[in-house]
Amino acid sequence: MVFILFSGVQSVAAQESNLGNWLIYIGNKKVDSKWNIHHEVQYRNYNAIGDLEQLLLRTGIGYNLNENGSNLLLGYGYIHSENYLGLSDVKVSIGEHRIFQQLITKQKVGKVSLQHRYRFEQRFVADDIKLRVRYFLGINVPLLNLNEGKNPLYLSIYDEIFINTVAEVFDRNRLYGGIGYKINDNLKMELGYMNQFLNGRSRDQVNLLAFVNF
Repeated sequence: MVFILFSGVQSVAAQESNLGNWLIYIGNKKVDSKWNIHHEVQYRNYNAIGDLEQLLLRTGIGYNLNENGSNLLLGYGYIHSENYLGLSDVKVSIGEHRIFQQLITKQKVGKVSLQHRYRFEQRFVADDIKLRVRYFLGINVPLLNLNEGKNPLYLSIYDEIFINTVAEVFDRNRLYGGIGYKINDNLKMELGYMNQFLNGRSRDQVNLLAFVNF
């Protein structure tokens, strides 16, 4: 699966513009009926272009547990972040290596599709090791019922919470809602809004997504 995402960001300190963007590629290469290779690139800017916030590279090998799409994955990620110091225009570059284990389960409740993703991350930042747990719940609700039972238009909702294993347990929460259109079995588009709430502050984003299966 591949998707590209552009987002408008608000309330980010020390940036020149309130308009930001994320460019995201997520791929899944099928090896056989059980095994697959995950690969992902995310390029995030504070502004519309040219003010790097984060570059994220992820890969991993997955194993399908059943025909419903449940999947186990062992992955590795490298994250390069450029963070502003307070309200200044000075940036600090931080590199992070990340190992993660992930379980995805899928289910149907009537016509509604649910996806649960459980992820455990071991984050190596400088000389520190940080552990984090993430839970993602995605909901797709068909809005049309056309020929042969096809539902090209759908409502997409998800919430993902990030939990640390240290005293400051809450890390962040992402809440998203959007409208999607399935063009065919290999391509669908979404337009939506996401709020990312961090300790004491939040960011609002308008997201445009294209999903391509290959």
